Amino acid sequence: MKAVVFHRHGSLDELGYEDFPDPQPGPHEALVKVRAVALNGFDPMVLRGIPGLKTPLPMIPGADIAGEIVELGADVDRHLWRVGDRVTVVPNQADGMMGETKRGGACDRIAVDETYLLPIPDAVSEVEAACLPVAYGTALRMIETRGRLRAGEKVLILGASGGVGTCCVQLAKAIGCEVIACAGSQWKAARLAELGADHTIDMSRQNYVAEIHRMYGKPRIRGGGGVDVIINYTGGDTWAECFRALTAHGRLLTCGATAGYDPKTDLRYIWSFEFNIIGCNGWTIEDQRELLRRVADRRLKPIVHSQEPLSNIRKPFEELIDRQVFGKAVLIP
Repeated sequence: MKAVVFHRHGSLDELGYEDFPDPQPGPHEALVKVRAVALNGFDPMVLRGIPGLKTPLPMIPGADIAGEIVELGADVDRHLWRVGDRVTVVPNQADGMMGETKRGGACDRIAVDETYLLPIPDAVSEVEAACLPVAYGTALRMIETRGRLRAGEKVLILGASGGVGTCCVQLAKAIGCEVIACAGSQWKAARLAELGADHTIDMSRQNYVAEIHRMYGKPRIRGGGGVDVIINYTGGDTWAECFRALTAHGRLLTCGATAGYDPKTDLRYIWSFEFNIIGCNGWTIEDQRELLRRVADRRLKPIVHSQEPLSNIRKPFEELIDRQVFGKAVLIP
């Protein structure tokens, strides 16, 4: 089969589109013909190499896939699965995370344990299904299970133009929140407004803390000013300064640190304003199933930035690295 492969960590020059051994399904596995694979922000990071993360080499990237069952292992439950079924895959598995600590799905075919298969509803395309697991799953759990957002709350979303962010905007609006979405360029801010954000901040031209103070006032220890919830999975320089935009007793939600995981923190803000800092580490299979239902019911729309043939892997990787992706970049084998 054909696959996107890198044999050692490094630059984009290490990415190849090449022949790779065909997978053979085990007794409890289904062989899935991949119809769509969506990339995530961590894919270029894994290519470069993440300190402390043990990545098997040669590596096939891509955690989020959707496709069609073309073969069943001998012991797969035939009451649940048949050849021809359209399925998506739960990438966070007992033996590792696809695209990080086990091989991913940027290839023609992949063998998947039946435990990690979910049927794709008729009203959902393979491209839509492939967009959901990592980014949308994490956003759903962060917004609803961990953050418990409520109607009427003011929610500031940093890095709102990516996969997680575009889902957060939609979920928060569906709850009835007032959404302030931040992006790194004017064109992304315009797209976020089209998506439904009540306010947008172009961080290439505007200071988001100053904008929050202008709109809602400076937060005060005794209450008032600022926003109720901040979603910050960028970290880095944005971490300490976002404390100055959060209202007393507010909630700061995080699921990552794309700009740096060890920022300086002024602890005085946390105890003085009694902030609640809430982490989110992934999602559950039930979250992924719920996302499929919402897309089928048109309560949620996966935002697709681009669809490229698998052989053109370099382009979406470059766009991810250059922060030129709005939503999800999808590859078609």
